[in-house]
Amino acid sequence: METIDRIPTSKIHRASKLISTGVKIGGNYLKYYGEKLTNPDTAREHLNANNAEDIYDGLKNLKGSALKFAQMLSMEKNFLPQAYVEKFSLSQFSVPPLSAPLVLKTFRKYFGKSPADLFDTFDANAVNAASIGQVHKATSNGKNLAVKIQYPGVAESISSDLAMVKPIAMKMFNIQAKDSDKYFKEVETKLFEETNYTLELEQSNEVAQACAHIPNLIFPAYYPAFSCEKVLTMDWMEGKHLSEWCKTNQSQESANRIGQALWDFYMFQFTKLKKVHADPHPGNFMVNEAEQLIAIDFGCMKQIPDAFYKPYFELVNADNLNNPAIYSEKLYELEVLRADDTKEEIVYFSKFFHELLSVSTLPLQSETFDFSDPQFFGRLAAIGEKYATDKEMKKMNMNRGSKHFIYINRTFFGLFSLLHDLKANVKTDSFTY
Repeated sequence: METIDRIPTSKIHRASKLISTGVKIGGNYLKYYGEKLTNPDTAREHLNANNAEDIYDGLKNLKGSALKFAQMLSMEKNFLPQAYVEKFSLSQFSVPPLSAPLVLKTFRKYFGKSPADLFDTFDANAVNAASIGQVHKATSNGKNLAVKIQYPGVAESISSDLAMVKPIAMKMFNIQAKDSDKYFKEVETKLFEETNYTLELEQSNEVAQACAHIPNLIFPAYYPAFSCEKVLTMDWMEGKHLSEWCKTNQSQESANRIGQALWDFYMFQFTKLKKVHADPHPGNFMVNEAEQLIAIDFGCMKQIPDAFYKPYFELVNADNLNNPAIYSEKLYELEVLRADDTKEEIVYFSKFFHELLSVSTLPLQSETFDFSDPQFFGRLAAIGEKYATDKEMKKMNMNRGSKHFIYINRTFFGLFSLLHDLKANVKTDSFTY
């Protein structure tokens, strides 16, 4: 397996890597303009594939927040070309790991010991690697353990990485510079939290205890003695990552069982804990031979304040959504509409959000929902495509909506995507919002 002997940690080195990636993208566009003249039907597809590969190759060795950005984008299936989704999804659990000497250096720095001094056995070769850390297998007192090690310099480079990625994000999502800081600050805060493994250990134990009653859902135990701010040790859980399991599963009953556990897990968090696992991608869930869902990685947890929770879930109710006075009131509470909006902006964004909510809230409005239904995801994709190419939207001030939308919407659309991959039919009326 390809390994990495060093990770660029200085702002200059990381910036130069992104600049070289930008040069490659510029070359891809030159090829595109030439190919467009001779093969217009395939030119755009080739451009997307080449850009996706070059962007991912540029980010995978940087790791950290830059790669995390790609991971987040990989969940935007309804808004990004498929080439980007496929390539960026590799960042979930399949990037080049640190070499053994770097792993040893990390342990000596934080424990003053080598892994061999801490564990009975320790495999220096990582079993998987993602954006912020990689996982090694170890044993202690007869227990099989998973040891997650954070890449060097990840926390220290968050702010500078976001500053570099910010122009790309603003271009992709039509965000204006004015009043945009609150959104990027929200992402920055969450990324800092994800690099604090001591916090993750606390959050993992809290969620595991609170959700222990949910059928067909299990969690690993965590070990403080083998953990610190940059190293997190937990039970080794046997099973397949959710995406792998979906590829081989032939049973609708099994898909429904896993899907129900996933749905109940998230809805319990939303409605009872008011704090939710906000990183629902396939690399954070596994399925074991007993067909139990295993939830891992609680570095990204989003607290939901009442001021956001109440109007957000009130719009799940179709009567509220279709009542012009109530609907408008909730949009202002959610900061979707602003006091300084023009009449045109009020009309435009009222219509846009009504279209989006009318479709995206459907799973929450019925007793059961079939997430294999292609029509549901087709409608979501159509809305995304419609407004992504809308010339009127480009004229509008897109800096709107509460900062809490970033991770709450990410959570819901990520959940829907996982349930779609499962092709699950689940009971959705067990919770009151």
